[in-house]
Amino acid sequence: MGEIEQRPTPGSRLGAPENSGISTLERGQKPPPTPSGKLVSIKIQMLDDTQEAFEVPQRAPGKVLLDAVCSHLNLVEGDYFGLEFPDHKKITVWLDLLKPIVKQIRRPKHVVVRFVVKFFPPDHTQLQEELTRYLFALQVKQDLAQGRLTCNDTSAALLISHIVQSEIGDFDETLDREHLAKNKYIPQQDALEDKIVEFHHNHIGQTPAESDFQLLEIARRLEMYGIRLHPAKDREGTKINLAVANTGILVFQGFTKINAFNWAKVRKLSFKRKRFLIKLRPDANSAYQDTLEFLMASRDFCKSFWKICVEHHAFFRLFEEPKPKPKPVLFSRGSSFRFSGRTQKQVLDYVKEGGHKKVQFERKHSKIHSIRSLASQPTELNSEAPDQSQQSASLTFGEGADSPGAPSCQQGKEPKLPPGEPGPHPSPTPRRSPAGNKPADGAASAPTEEEEEVVKDRTQQSKPQPPQPSTELSVNSQGGAAPANVTLSPNLSPDTKQASPLISPLLNDQACPRTDDEDESRRKRFPTDKAYFIAKEVSTTERTYLKDLEVITSWFQSTVSKEDSMPEALKSLIFPNFEPLHKFHTSFLKEVEQRLALWEGRSNAQIRGDYQRIGDVMLKNIQGMKHLAAHLWKHSEALEALENGIKSSRRLENFCRDFELQKVCYLPLNTFLLRPLHRLMHYKQVLERLCKHYPPSHHDFRDCRAALAEITEMVAQLHGTMIKMENFQKLHELKKDLIGIDNLVVPGREFIRLGSLSKLSGKGLQQRMFFLFNDVLLYTSRGLTASNQFKVHGQLPLYGMTIEESEDEWGVPHCLTLRGQRQSIIVAASSRSEMEKWVEDIQMAIDLAEKSSGPAPELLASSPPDNKSPDEATSADQESEDDLSASRTSLERQAPHRGNTMVHVCWHRNTSVSMVDFSIAVENQLSGNLLRKFKNSNGWQKLWVVFTNFCLFFYKSHQDNHPLASLPLLGYSLTIPSESENIHKDHVFKLHFKSHVYYFRAESEYTFERWMEVIRSATSSSSRAPVLSHKESLVY
Repeated sequence: MGEIEQRPTPGSRLGAPENSGISTLERGQKPPPTPSGKLVSIKIQMLDDTQEAFEVPQRAPGKVLLDAVCSHLNLVEGDYFGLEFPDHKKITVWLDLLKPIVKQIRRPKHVVVRFVVKFFPPDHTQLQEELTRYLFALQVKQDLAQGRLTCNDTSAALLISHIVQSEIGDFDETLDREHLAKNKYIPQQDALEDKIVEFHHNHIGQTPAESDFQLLEIARRLEMYGIRLHPAKDREGTKINLAVANTGILVFQGFTKINAFNWAKVRKLSFKRKRFLIKLRPDANSAYQDTLEFLMASRDFCKSFWKICVEHHAFFRLFEEPKPKPKPVLFSRGSSFRFSGRTQKQVLDYVKEGGHKKVQFERKHSKIHSIRSLASQPTELNSEAPDQSQQSASLTFGEGADSPGAPSCQQGKEPKLPPGEPGPHPSPTPRRSPAGNKPADGAASAPTEEEEEVVKDRTQQSKPQPPQPSTELSVNSQGGAAPANVTLSPNLSPDTKQASPLISPLLNDQACPRTDDEDESRRKRFPTDKAYFIAKEVSTTERTYLKDLEVITSWFQSTVSKEDSMPEALKSLIFPNFEPLHKFHTSFLKEVEQRLALWEGRSNAQIRGDYQRIGDVMLKNIQGMKHLAAHLWKHSEALEALENGIKSSRRLENFCRDFELQKVCYLPLNTFLLRPLHRLMHYKQVLERLCKHYPPSHHDFRDCRAALAEITEMVAQLHGTMIKMENFQKLHELKKDLIGIDNLVVPGREFIRLGSLSKLSGKGLQQRMFFLFNDVLLYTSRGLTASNQFKVHGQLPLYGMTIEESEDEWGVPHCLTLRGQRQSIIVAASSRSEMEKWVEDIQMAIDLAEKSSGPAPELLASSPPDNKSPDEATSADQESEDDLSASRTSLERQAPHRGNTMVHVCWHRNTSVSMVDFSIAVENQLSGNLLRKFKNSNGWQKLWVVFTNFCLFFYKSHQDNHPLASLPLLGYSLTIPSESENIHKDHVFKLHFKSHVYYFRAESEYTFERWMEVIRSATSSSSRAPVLSHKESLVY
């Protein structure tokens, strides 16, 4: 029994004012105070069959009671649920959130109110929290037992097998049969026992969270999922049942659906005494009359069903809560009832923005721990920082190492847990923090969707790794997979928000003191000449380039030498062509740093003027690079050979995938193979800036111009290879993000754009990920899978396609209709500018397809027979959209997958990027020291920052082998701080996305402008279409 006044409500956790009649989105409105007076105790039956008593003021509206229940459960997505009870006429009705409780529940002591699911979304992946999915699974289990969820025997057995898996764990026939004997999930269970046991055998290794997901995956396809039947008669007196769902109003005869009226077709819903009226929109092709009439048992039954329809329409179709109608002066006509609460869109938007704390919970019927109890443990000083590994309940920065920027700031001192042991068993009720909003020890605190992404420790104890010089908090490009001996991937549950961009102690621990260089007298006085800072940029980016080369020459080569997974021919193609480059550029960096030391006056040089230049160093070394051109030409061959080797050998594929999980491999492995080609373009840009800066009379101008001529010639020779290889690399990278298609990489295919669009269907607008190529448009959905990949749902060949704006036709902002020869789809972009980029690129792609010889060959919906080595090949199940028996494949024990790739960032930020953007990003790479400050912190912290692949990677120093954390920049805004922000420093820029604000401070005007330039290229994607004729299509 909870104290209502002391518990945060779902409304307060969602960041909205509490009220009982005012829109939660209207700013400036103050909620009415909770009525005081006599408290009444109300018994609530939960979905796990337990009962809880809540004391609320008897004059309080129903919303207070629902908020109390959600607060008790720590349920953020409480808007999907409701409270139902039998009224004084024994009719089961929903508790009205706006009316006083005392006027609805006449005799509270004798009534048990049931907490149940009220709104069933069309797609269970829209449920972001594990707790929410668990409660939905309990509702399905309850509906099965009560006979409301009818299905065939196969589906029933499959559903029960997942329930059994979530409750007792992996298959054991004796335990299974004992458990089934004690628990009856459906009325005629005995006849299905063998089938249930057989199906359960297939779920070995599946966690309770995965079982919930699979249960909902199967249940949502059943006709009676989420259906509550309301008896009625049609005009002829035939007995029927009415129901309401997310799509509209349904008509059943018995348990068979015979008709459906989508919300788009319904013009008005009303009732008059016992008659329920549906007024349809005019349709010349429809056989129905304008108004349909159904007769129900009584006025109360009729009004109850009408209210449910109004609420479903508002929840699933409206963008925000409807405004209250003004009260009439003299008299009222009709019902004043309206939907109260957040719509589904508001709930989804909130969960994506984050801001709520995660807590562990207990599965009452399960003998297995919840994912949340293992997902993330908070620290004592920083409740916002998630754990860096599932192996430990505490976070440390290495043995004896100081935390970033703070010698005295330690993280939590909780005892470490062995990899195989779960933590302490959670208490029966959700844990509460003893102080304010801080979670209690052991409570999970997972990162939110749109915050900075902790890139977690990938240490895999079962695999040997090269010695690592530092033991600081680690990071990699994959976004945090579990250690090798933990089967569950943390990206499995949206509660961990692994795939979303990031939170880390480095970026968010505001309790730690900062490294602040406020004392200007201690700062070094560097030269002010712009040429010096250009030369310094050569030095800082060369450091990063050498580290990238070491990923191949040191880390990858060391790992390869310990495992016999790579053919000798491939080894001889990769490493001998990278080692000379590493040796050359080590010497080059040393020479540049010596010149900078002379330039700064840090040496004993007497004649300073001769050393205040960089052109001679650049010219000498670029001429030396020409002798390494043969090695550069081999890099494209090495990339193709590596990808072909991966395609033909499962062992090599697993080996490379495991290496990508190491923290030093902060980008996809094949990206590092292209780094030498990209570096040539950086030299060209630097020399162009120097030549532009120097007057022709300057003593360094002649060397800079000669060096520019040399590097321009090299870039021109390799430019065609570079474009071809960038496209090749991007196709292979995308292939890893997609499931359901195997022949993505084919000769002549060019990647153009990827991004998030909403697809309009009978279920409303649903988020989909679209991939545009020069011959086909794919659309996919992001299932909650262990591998975090996107499943291909459909493909539209571009040959013969037309595109038209259809905002007026469908009433959806930024809407497009894509008409293919066999299929048409309606999609909506997040903004006008996004829509224009898609229109431009799709039209260009259509034009390219029209110039080709004919329609593109159909892409395969499922992978062809595996052509990998027979001794290495394993079977791979394929999932069909409508095949219940294949339900497990979406949560197959697949390999951990990168969760912060550009595809996932676009999904979470609801934006898109094109191949042009990727090409610009390759040119705009930058490294250097920056001072970083939070919105509410006082000091500045010095960090080594690398910008590449639309992302900032943060290091303690340039000597670190791996980044501590990363910040994807797509969707962020780049501005200059205003006066009101009290940032009284020079060269400061601001990055902000929704509520996340970071300030960065550069050392000079030049470096400030350079950081602004490169970050702007990532935060505002280009709408320029790549100018490629069909003759320039890439063939490899």
